[in-house]
Amino acid sequence: MGQDPKDRDYRKEYRRDHASTTQKQDRAARNAARRTMARRLGPAAIANRDIDHIQRLKSGGTNAPSNLRVMTVRRNRGRNN
Repeated sequence: MGQDPKDRDYRKEYRRDHASTTQKQDRAARNAARRTMARRLGPAAIANRDIDHIQRLKSGGTNAPSNLRVMTVRRNRGRNN
């Protein structure tokens, strides 16, 4: 079924999926949004939830609290891209 973990090339996977400058900047922005909402609502309110950007970052959205909302993981990641 799945790939045997012994056969995975983790370095190649990291370079491909996580190491580019753009990907690092996007990840930093998502982490900043999560910290913003944790300060605003408290950690318990965002536990096991995703922070959604109403207007996406790649479409000119910001990490301003007015552009952030808390959603379930399933609903946020199930949205059309």
